[in-house]
Amino acid sequence: MQQHPFVSVVVVNWNGLEDTRECLRSLRAAPYPARRIIVVDNGSQGDEAGALESEFGGDIEVLRNGENLGFAGGANTGIRRALEMGTDYVLLLNNDTTVDPQFVEEMVEAAQRRPRLAAACPKAYFYHAPDVIYSTGGRANLWTAAARQVGRGQRDRGQFERVARRDYADGVCMLIPARALERVGLLDEEYFNYWEETDWCFRAREQGLRSYYLPAAKIWHKAERSRSPDDVFRYQYRRNAFMFVRKRGTPLQFALAVLAHLFFFGPAYFLRHPDQAARALTEARALVSALIGREPRNRRKRRTVL
Repeated sequence: MQQHPFVSVVVVNWNGLEDTRECLRSLRAAPYPARRIIVVDNGSQGDEAGALESEFGGDIEVLRNGENLGFAGGANTGIRRALEMGTDYVLLLNNDTTVDPQFVEEMVEAAQRRPRLAAACPKAYFYHAPDVIYSTGGRANLWTAAARQVGRGQRDRGQFERVARRDYADGVCMLIPARALERVGLLDEEYFNYWEETDWCFRAREQGLRSYYLPAAKIWHKAERSRSPDDVFRYQYRRNAFMFVRKRGTPLQFALAVLAHLFFFGPAYFLRHPDQAARALTEARALVSALIGREPRNRRKRRTVL
């Protein structure tokens, strides 16, 4: 009988007990014979880690961070543990997701056929619109400091049924071979939240590895649960977009991305949405922060779902 590759599923929890419970229950119903589930509690209020241990017992291993280290830092805590214990793959999974019972099997089977794999993501749907696509992976542009999720908002009519290359595997769920992590390294914790998976996939691409979208694997994401983006989200997201170009692009790409936002994207947005003029200050702060390489403010705010 062929041995199954070992998969370590890493789920980061921060003040999201009910979502994490539902996620773990769906994982329980997704049989895969060679896996462990590592839950990283990122300094949640109350004893959420203890509540999860009490309910799920030996099905999970809970690691406790003393403070909120962001998604990147929390995921790295779980990745380090997975590599330390020995694993073939690390599967990063948002806590506000539910999964198809066969999704691990489908992802691993496809990954095994791709020796140069950096990371892979499944077909992700909106939780409350279960036939509407949330993401099939993403495209990122170093010339404009912009990224987009391929297929987002489209009703699934079979238009994304082929395995496809992507610039990055969507961080809502990404399967990474241990050998790729050992080669590329961990997520860059300077991002804290947002763009960390994009940065990692581009670093992997620099090493000759590739990211893929795998349509046979399916999950559902509670993205629509998020509120309208606030200044904390806007600041961190925009700051990290420019930081991504500064880190992964050339000086020319960074300069042109800044100019594009200052003289095209920014003015065009505010002409269409004059009621959002107050947002300009937040965008300016993000740009200045990226230029000087300063850490983002409000690092302990809860991660906003895109």
